Formats: sequence, structure tokens, C-alpha cells
Amino acid sequence: MCLPSKVTSYRNSVLPKFPVILSVLSDGSLSPRALYGKVKSHVKDVGEFVEILDCLYALGKIELDEESGELRYVD
Repeated sequence: MCLPSKVTSYRNSVLPKFPVILSVLSDGSLSPRALYGKVKSHVKDVGEFVEILDCLYALGKIELDEESGELRYVD
């Protein structure tokens, strides 16, 4: 996981990408594939995208609807 440290600057970590993902999900639920399509210009690769989703899920900011398979923003 790429978090800010002495070696990794804040700008190069996953933290500044949280608002990008959350702003897209605030407009409505999306499948992970559709979400990646909307934010791929802001993330380095799929691995980084998954790291961001992991962090947001662990923080309770997004959740997965198991029936529809879509991610949604948690207020």
C-alpha cells in the first residue's frame, strides 16, 4: 500500500485519490469496472485502484452491494 512516508510524498500516495473515487460514487452506485473506467486517468494502474478501494472500504466510506455487485458511497 502506498501511503505517505519519508520515501513517498503525499502527492504520490493513494490518499489524494480518495476524493476522486468518492466524488464519482457520490453521483450513484457503479460496478468496479465502470468506476475504473471513469477514474483510470487519475490512477497509475489497476493495482493502485484496488488499493484505493481497499482503503476506502476499511475506512467505511464505500460498501459493496453483494446482490448487484456495485460499489456505493456511504454518507
